[in-house]
Amino acid sequence: MNIYSKNGDKGTTNLVHTKNVSKSDDRVQLVGDMDELNSYLGLVKTMLQDTEAVQTVEKIQSTLLVITDGVADPFNREYKVDDDRTEFLEAEISRLEEMIPYNEKQILPGQCRLSAEIDVARSVARRAERALAAVSVKFGADNGAKKYMNRLADYLYMLARYADVQNEEKPAVKVDKTSEITSTGGKDEVRTMAENQNQSGTVNEAVIQEVLKRMGIQGRITLASAKRLIDKIEQEAERRGKKAVIAVCGPDGNPIAVHVMDGAFLVSFDVATKKAYTSVAVKMSTKELSVLAQPGGTFYGVDKMDGGKIVIFGGGVPLKVGDTIIGGLGISGGTGEEDHSLAEYGLSVLNEVL
Repeated sequence: MNIYSKNGDKGTTNLVHTKNVSKSDDRVQLVGDMDELNSYLGLVKTMLQDTEAVQTVEKIQSTLLVITDGVADPFNREYKVDDDRTEFLEAEISRLEEMIPYNEKQILPGQCRLSAEIDVARSVARRAERALAAVSVKFGADNGAKKYMNRLADYLYMLARYADVQNEEKPAVKVDKTSEITSTGGKDEVRTMAENQNQSGTVNEAVIQEVLKRMGIQGRITLASAKRLIDKIEQEAERRGKKAVIAVCGPDGNPIAVHVMDGAFLVSFDVATKKAYTSVAVKMSTKELSVLAQPGGTFYGVDKMDGGKIVIFGGGVPLKVGDTIIGGLGISGGTGEEDHSLAEYGLSVLNEVL
């Protein structure tokens, strides 16, 4: 098995619910910053001789992996950072403060090799914290993660000052690892869903149709399910402070339900319904279509067809059960990225409302 997949050769990667995300995307940049921070903490860990500090750094590294997974799969509650992790850091900060003499003078990094390395890790942590804040503005982010990242930089500052107090070069020590941590093997994807597919990568459509029949869906989303889906998306939009129009259509493109939140733009009604229609008409998200509709692309000029019913900006996604499209979802009210992010949330809760 090759370590390289070639999937990112065109400058794109995949998140759990989103394909072909540009590597310049704020979420991908954040994942890179978190990976850099975790790697640098690994370097710091090899230089520590204090067993308690090593254990603390390893706990931090594990938490950073949770936060990174949360960036790739923001609607999975398993990747939320609880207050216990932040309170642990606060206790460690207090413990270190008791062992460090108070100094009013400004501290210059570089008093010893170890503290200098920790200060570099602290700087990377601050950068990752800023990247998390940027992602939070556009896509929403776990408040627990933001609090943890802020406290992490404070802990690293105190750990560096503690190393300064020791004021001597520490030989590198190798920390015995008793547990195996798996990685993505360097693949471009932040996280893929391949482990949830069968070995052939195909889905038995007959089975899907039978499941649909037993669920009473019969190949299309019902009005009741559409209302439940809209309700969940509205709650998420309110949490993010967004005012949107949420439209659900059937697999034939005809509207099933359209909900207008208080304060939404008048034009959003028409745009949301067109996004839902487009997603089933082209069988892909409107964000994906926007890439293919650029000059020279496969679908260049598609927005001029079908009487202007096709739109090529983010916010529309097909609703699927297996490979079967049961409807379309369109959201309008913010930027294309913000609308697409809310649509992704809708996909994440689709199984709950069916």
